Amino acid sequence: MLSMTNVFLFLCEGLVYVGVMITLLHLRHLLGIGVFIAALGVLHFIETYLAAVFYVQLPFGVISPGSAVLFSGKLMMILLLYLKEDAATVRQPIYGLLAGNFLTVALGLILQMHQTVSVVPNRTADLAFIDEMGWLMLWGTLLLYLDSLLIILLYERLGRWVRGFLTLRFLLCGMAVLTFDQAGFYIALHALNGAPAEVFWGGWFAKMGAAVFYAAMLGAYMRFSSHSMQSVSRQPIGDIFNTLTFRERYEDLLSKSGRDMLTGVLDRSRFEFEAPRLIRNATASGGVVSLIMIDADHFKSVNDRFGHLEGDKVLKAIAAAIQSGLRQSDYFFRYGGEEFVVLCDVLDHTSALARAEDLRKRVMTDVRTSDHSTVTVSIGLASTPVDGSTTRDLLSKADSRLYEAKRKGRNCVVGNA
Repeated sequence: MLSMTNVFLFLCEGLVYVGVMITLLHLRHLLGIGVFIAALGVLHFIETYLAAVFYVQLPFGVISPGSAVLFSGKLMMILLLYLKEDAATVRQPIYGLLAGNFLTVALGLILQMHQTVSVVPNRTADLAFIDEMGWLMLWGTLLLYLDSLLIILLYERLGRWVRGFLTLRFLLCGMAVLTFDQAGFYIALHALNGAPAEVFWGGWFAKMGAAVFYAAMLGAYMRFSSHSMQSVSRQPIGDIFNTLTFRERYEDLLSKSGRDMLTGVLDRSRFEFEAPRLIRNATASGGVVSLIMIDADHFKSVNDRFGHLEGDKVLKAIAAAIQSGLRQSDYFFRYGGEEFVVLCDVLDHTSALARAEDLRKRVMTDVRTSDHSTVTVSIGLASTPVDGSTTRDLLSKADSRLYEAKRKGRNCVVGNA
């Protein structure tokens, strides 16, 4: 009878939790997203505390509401936040909790160095407990970090295989990631508190029940919610991972470096970073990438006749002429000397041939030496998937076609005839 009462109380706790948190998320445009994120963070201490020391008897084992109700709910709320917003938003509470718990551990270590005095009779600070909780919270947050990445990426991967069926995807993601989390948290709990094996199995059964409960609640909310949502993100999964882990900030910083000092375009080191990533993403998603290799004709004679300063001016003018014919999404590199490479995402071979021809004409029209002689370029072109699926494949084909253009008399474009 007592265990069934506990089951009923668990259901009440879950309903209260999911009801309040979904309401705060639903009203985020009115209240601000910070209210939802702060509520998510405030509960982290009590869920860790309960998971460490507070257990009740259920028909299938001894479990804690901190782990089964609050932590499981938090993980599902993070997934829901991702669906309603984006990866850049959902990473905020994850990293905020991680930073806060590192701070808790650091301050706990310093606090233990104090010589304390008793002010309230029979009450003393249990710093050992604070220290233990700090480490548990830190371990729990590290697990939450991994859990959050896994549940979002798994949700997206399942979306490629099973479109629609949101409740089923919620359930499968929740069951898989909560199993991983239960194993990870039990390791720490056993090491610190000597928790018996029944705690692991009871907690696992409870988390599986929580996955069913929260999947049903989230599925019902998404079905009746007035907010629209794509069932599958259009972003490649790799890009979602990059956003969750702040890699896109690194790439943004990288975009401000790695530039050729003379022409201002991206340099070869950036090509060696960007090209494999772009080609890999296109291959994985069934898209296309075209590589255009451009070489200035008779450039040595420009340096010989007018000097290297004039040669530098011509190179800058060639780069400017090419840049004027590119889309914002194209990548433009100085590959070496008087050789340039353009990477065009989502541009098939036929379209890329037209683009290369336009670039050739722009250089011929816009670039002149100091004696008003016309400057021309020769161009070789390769595209995925017809010419290969790696950077080396495209470079090799484009390079051989560039030299074929030279043999044909220069000032022309050669592609996959």
